[in-house]
Amino acid sequence: MLIARHSDYQAHLMETSKVGKRGAIVVPARLRRKFGIAEGGVVVAEERPAGILIRPAVALPVEIYTPERKAELLLSNAVDAKDYEAALAEARKLGVDPSKISRHKPRKSRA
Repeated sequence: MLIARHSDYQAHLMETSKVGKRGAIVVPARLRRKFGIAEGGVVVAEERPAGILIRPAVALPVEIYTPERKAELLLSNAVDAKDYEAALAEARKLGVDPSKISRHKPRKSRA
């Protein structure tokens, strides 16, 4: 069922849905297509003063770094000798032997 509502000088088309078992709500096909919500897609339900806002969510994979990878990033991104020494200390704190980590040492500064 389509319902038209006029609010803040803008016309909004609304569609009704029934809440099923376990709180399942069917999002009308027209709205799923319009907002790119596919079967199995992730949505976010936000509490708002006027009700619940359901919108598409973006789920990004989380990369979990091993101590070795953290040490590699620290050592490879050091910008000078002092920074490199600090990175070596951090790698050791991680329980990693810095000599076994593939990395690029920073160039010596030309002073």
